[in-house]
Amino acid sequence: MSIRENVAAVRERMAAAARRSGRDPDEITLVAATKVQTSETIREVIAAGVTICGENRVQEMTAHLEDNAYAGARLHMIGHLQTNKVKQVVGRVDMIESVDSLHLLEAVEKQAALIGLTQEILLEVNIAGEESKSGFAPDQVIPAAERCLEFPHIQLRGLMCIPPPVGPGESNRKLFAKTRQLFVDIKKDLSDNCNRLNYLSMGMSGDFEDAIEEGATLIRVGTALFGPRPPKTEP
Repeated sequence: MSIRENVAAVRERMAAAARRSGRDPDEITLVAATKVQTSETIREVIAAGVTICGENRVQEMTAHLEDNAYAGARLHMIGHLQTNKVKQVVGRVDMIESVDSLHLLEAVEKQAALIGLTQEILLEVNIAGEESKSGFAPDQVIPAAERCLEFPHIQLRGLMCIPPPVGPGESNRKLFAKTRQLFVDIKKDLSDNCNRLNYLSMGMSGDFEDAIEEGATLIRVGTALFGPRPPKTEP
C-alpha cells in the first residue's frame, strides 16, 4: 500500500475507535512519527493530509529542516531530548512533547527566554514506572505542571506517555486511563492555565485505538504509515 493509502486506513481506524468511545473523530490528531524517514517520504505523508510530523532525533530533524521537508505541517519533538541539544530544538519546533525532567524544563525556559519566544511543551509521564525510561513519575506530574507556571517562556499544553510494549492479547488501556486521569487532575489543579491544556499524546502504531478509546487527542504513528523501519546498519 502507498503512504496515502496507509494514511487513509489509519484515519478509518481512528474514526472507528472514536465512535466506539462516543467521541468526535475530529478531536484526535494524527502525528506522523518520521524517525529514519527520508525527506521524500515526509513530503508524501504531508501531501496525504497529515498536519503534524514528530521527530525523535535532533540530527535528523535538523537535516529535514534544511531540506524544507516539513513544509505544510507543524513539527513536534517526540523523542528523548538531551539538555545539550535544547538550543537546536527550541523555537524550531511547534511543540516539545518529551519534556521529561525539571532539568530539561529549566533548560527549555532558559533558551526560550534567550531567543524571546514561548515554547509549547508536554510533560512526559513514566506511567509504568520503568527504570529504563525517563519521564516524570505519576506523583511528580502535578508539581512539575505547577513549576511550568513559574516559567514565562513555557506554555504547558498537556501530557505524553510511552507505555511498555505488550504481547499478543495484552493491552496498555489501564496505563492510558491512568494518564488521562492525571491529565484531568492537572486541568483541575491549574485553573489559571486549563484553557490551554488540551493535548494528551498517547498511542502508537500497535495500540493507538486503545489510546483513543481512553482519551488520547494526539497519536504518534510511524510503522502503520510508512511500513517497518529498515534494519540498523553498522557504520
